[in-house]
Amino acid sequence: MGPRPPVGIHRYVLVLFEQKTRVRAEAPAERANFNTRAFAAAHELGLPTAVVYFNGQKEPANRRR
Repeated sequence: MGPRPPVGIHRYVLVLFEQKTRVRAEAPAERANFNTRAFAAAHELGLPTAVVYFNGQKEPANRRR
C-alpha cells in the first residue's frame, strides 16, 4: 500500500527484514495501529535490517496552488 495521507502531516516508517524463508502475508485490512513486532514474530522475521522514516503532507483543496 502506498502512502495516501488524508489532510495534514503523517509519519511513515518502512522496515526491511531479512527473510529466512519465503513469507506469504496478506495485506492488512487497515493500516491504523498495525503492529510491526507482532507481524515480524508471526512470520519469524527477526530484527530489522534497515528502516526509512518520512513525513507526508496533503493540504486541503482550498490551500493548493
